[in-house]
Amino acid sequence: MEKRKIQLFVPCCVDQLYPQTAFNTIKVLEHLGVEVVYDPEQICCGQTAFKNGYWDEAKEIGEKFLLDFGSGLPVVCPSASCVGYIKNYYWKLFFNTGLHLEYRKLRENIYEFTDYVVNVLRVADTGSRFPHKVTYHDSCGALREYGVVEEPRILLSNVKDLELVEMEKTGQCCGFGGMFSMGFEPVSVAMTEQKINNALATEAEYLVSTDATCLGNMEAYVKKHKLPVKCMHIADVLAQGINT
Repeated sequence: MEKRKIQLFVPCCVDQLYPQTAFNTIKVLEHLGVEVVYDPEQICCGQTAFKNGYWDEAKEIGEKFLLDFGSGLPVVCPSASCVGYIKNYYWKLFFNTGLHLEYRKLRENIYEFTDYVVNVLRVADTGSRFPHKVTYHDSCGALREYGVVEEPRILLSNVKDLELVEMEKTGQCCGFGGMFSMGFEPVSVAMTEQKINNALATEAEYLVSTDATCLGNMEAYVKKHKLPVKCMHIADVLAQGINT
């Protein structure tokens, strides 16, 4: 396999709450022959500020982000939500500014993790092994903003000893939605309950997704109600059973 080099973007939720997902993203990519570059000075992409109306602050954050990831290397991120935001909304911040060209270059060179593995590396089987029954949650960011649907399923379907079972309404929101879950808590909890019940109906041991924010939301509900399913990022699944 041709040696490739990428720059890793670790989103806030992964960095602060699920650092093992970042390490497992690196583990999988290195296993596939990719050289991973990580800049410890990188910061948030600014999605939360932007979607809550703080566009000036989001622009300030975005300016640093464009400079941090302006090396020309492909940028890979284990969060469809963050990459979808950058691709679809940075133009609102940087249109007709001195950084518009930098944004356009990055837009064509930043990838969600499973998209990069399947469509750039052309890998369907990562050599992973995970002997468990799994169901998959399509996050809103992955499904509606980034447009990744089949790629995670391709990778999961090729994991040795893994049984993938689809839940009903897999594309239905888990109820997180960033600040939505705080501003409309009763509605959010009801949506989460419905999502978890659909997952439980499959009798899966693990509920897997591309987005740590969704997983954190669903994991909180699962733990509170002591339910028999575990939440896991797809990078953590694919890291199982491989050696670097």
